[in-house]
Amino acid sequence: MKKTGLSLIVMLALFQAAQGAEAKWMTDLPKAQALAKEQKKLLLMDFTGSNWCPPCKALHQNVLTSKEFVDYAKDNLVLVVVDFPRPNNLPAAQQKANNDLAAKYQIEGFPTVIVLDSNGKELSKQVGYNAGTTTAKGFVAGLHKLPKPTS
Repeated sequence: MKKTGLSLIVMLALFQAAQGAEAKWMTDLPKAQALAKEQKKLLLMDFTGSNWCPPCKALHQNVLTSKEFVDYAKDNLVLVVVDFPRPNNLPAAQQKANNDLAAKYQIEGFPTVIVLDSNGKELSKQVGYNAGTTTAKGFVAGLHKLPKPTS
């Protein structure tokens, strides 16, 4: 019984540590832009079909939850997820905001990752994800090449 209890405590601690390593994603672009400006960070938007799009799931699993990305994001990015789940169970206001963003940024496929400066200027746009060619290390290396925020 003591071993079972100790095992459960260890498993819970490991689970909590893993949860703490995840990046924090916002869903409100104006709030995210204000935070990016305040913290002098870039803003990364992930347009995704989180529960139905295989490349979106692969990008999330292989890159966006990787230690390399999470460590980089913590100090350099404000993250926004723009999700289009199926069936669409988002609140109406969020669904409208996501649809408006997809129209504004001319999203033609999922996933699409867009990086903005804190003033909203588009710095980078990547459509699609190929797990065979894009690693977390390579993805972060591409982010390092973008201009750093100054305001």
